[in-house]
Amino acid sequence: MLRLFLDLSKDEFTALLKDRFPDRGGVGITRYRSDPAAYIEALEKFGLFEKMEAAIIQPSHWSDVFVERLKGGRGSAIKGQQRGRGMEDFVEEILLRVFPPDKIATRCRFTGAGGTSTEKADFAIPSASDPQILIEVKAYGATGSKQTDVLGDVSRILDQKRDDTWFFLVTDGVSWKERTNDLRKLVALQNEGRIRKIYTRAMSDELEADIRSLSESFGI
Repeated sequence: MLRLFLDLSKDEFTALLKDRFPDRGGVGITRYRSDPAAYIEALEKFGLFEKMEAAIIQPSHWSDVFVERLKGGRGSAIKGQQRGRGMEDFVEEILLRVFPPDKIATRCRFTGAGGTSTEKADFAIPSASDPQILIEVKAYGATGSKQTDVLGDVSRILDQKRDDTWFFLVTDGVSWKERTNDLRKLVALQNEGRIRKIYTRAMSDELEADIRSLSESFGI
């Protein structure tokens, strides 16, 4: 019920509470019972009571039923897709500041090391047929970027790409906090040199600087 008033997914709501209560305890009914005042204070800071009041006093209309059903079903998927596309747009804006548009293949299938197979990637530079740089973007929780899919998607790219192709992963989102073991595995791949680097939105300047340096090195 609280999530419905706040218009948050379970992952988003859980992440907000975990930021508020950073110890390793839970954020459900047991947490509430252990310190009701602190729990209610956290909900107040999320703007819960203002949103409850607005919902109560707002005149209802028959179309509200359809809006709420859409938000709870297909609308949730649309929200996730928008989050994922927003991350891709964020990366594309950086790439366009460095490379000409015709040197950026977006949402493509790049040619694998053997030359006979292909694999999906969000960005291939300077072309999908001869990629020197590959970038995969994963926004959590975005529809199409389920937590359990990421390692598989990354592994398929690593299996197909040439050894001399640089591969970057750009990721962000609250759901990572629920899948820290998967994140550790990705960091291990970075430490092994298979993923050259993992970036988040907060590292945009670093991403652009690294891409610009590679552009100069490759002469793209």
